Amino acid sequence: MADQESPKGPAAPLNLTPAALLAEVGTLGRRISEGAKLFADVSDADVAIATTPKDLVWSQDKVRLFRYRPLAESKGLPPVLIVYGLIGRYTMADLQEDRSLVRNLLNLGLDLYVVDWGNPGRADRYVTIDDYVDGYLAECVAVIQEAAKRDRISLLGICEGGVFTTCYAALYPETVNAMVLTITPIDFHADARDARAGHGFINVWTRSLTPEDVDRLIDAQGSLPGAFMGSVFSMMTPMRTLTKYNLDLLDALDDKKKFLNFLRMEKWIADRPDHPGEAAKQWLKDLYQDNKLVQSAFELGGRTVDLKAITCPVLNVFAQDDHIIPPATSQALKDKIGTADYTEMGLPGGHVGVFVGGKAQKLLGSGIADWLGQRG
Repeated sequence: MADQESPKGPAAPLNLTPAALLAEVGTLGRRISEGAKLFADVSDADVAIATTPKDLVWSQDKVRLFRYRPLAESKGLPPVLIVYGLIGRYTMADLQEDRSLVRNLLNLGLDLYVVDWGNPGRADRYVTIDDYVDGYLAECVAVIQEAAKRDRISLLGICEGGVFTTCYAALYPETVNAMVLTITPIDFHADARDARAGHGFINVWTRSLTPEDVDRLIDAQGSLPGAFMGSVFSMMTPMRTLTKYNLDLLDALDDKKKFLNFLRMEKWIADRPDHPGEAAKQWLKDLYQDNKLVQSAFELGGRTVDLKAITCPVLNVFAQDDHIIPPATSQALKDKIGTADYTEMGLPGGHVGVFVGGKAQKLLGSGIADWLGQRG
């Protein structure tokens, strides 16, 4: 039987000539040489992150509350408390001067605070989400209320920190003026409605674990190690992980600004704290596996987190290409809360890009400030 030719025909040969290959090698050599000089000249100050001036106003155990110094005339709005999660650092919101949500909001006249959860260790094995919401977060709000002489403040939750603020707003609605959520999961099983390749892998992986798997991991380590979660996030985008230290870095070697941006991002990624053990069990089992939050079945301090108890205005910001928190997992909040003043803002970019991407940066800060300003 005669061989049948492929319908697409034979692949076109690469148009490579000795001269072209020599030019490519020369370009590569030049970039590597310039990159070596850049590496030699870089100092810690060049890649400093979270440099916006702030002052420590309260601390307890390993938790610290900071107030940012104003950069513009105050709009007279209630203070805003930024709450990041335990899987990562709040410094993502202030990565560098020209890509900083914090600076953008300060330049628009907001009064900003941020809570830093510190570096949990084995001694924090039995710290729970109850402790973070009913304890530390409630204390932070009380400190800000006293300083501002206001009964209500606004909350800005990021990722897991958004879950904390959601729980807080449901349990203490009388203290919340308005709540902004960014890249926050509410329905941890809604990833099933997102058919895009690579989206929701962490949801699928977490549901594949047995409760005993989670217990064994936490019991052995005393925490959910930051390095372990870093490897999980890396495996979610394997090609990106494989290429960023050769192709991406190589492309940045002849552009100092791009090179320093790359290093700042890597610095943030490497600074991943351990997640306290009992809180991690709640995060993985009660939320990711049993999906209790969206069902208003999650309990903290003996009380049920009823989403219908959230009566403050809510701005829900999600990243349109977020593979870690697919948009549907955030948008599920809309029909579950007890307020009619609900707004969604979908921004271009991924889980981190929504904070540091050029296009999203222009929209996020002004969008939040305008929305808060309209609600006084």
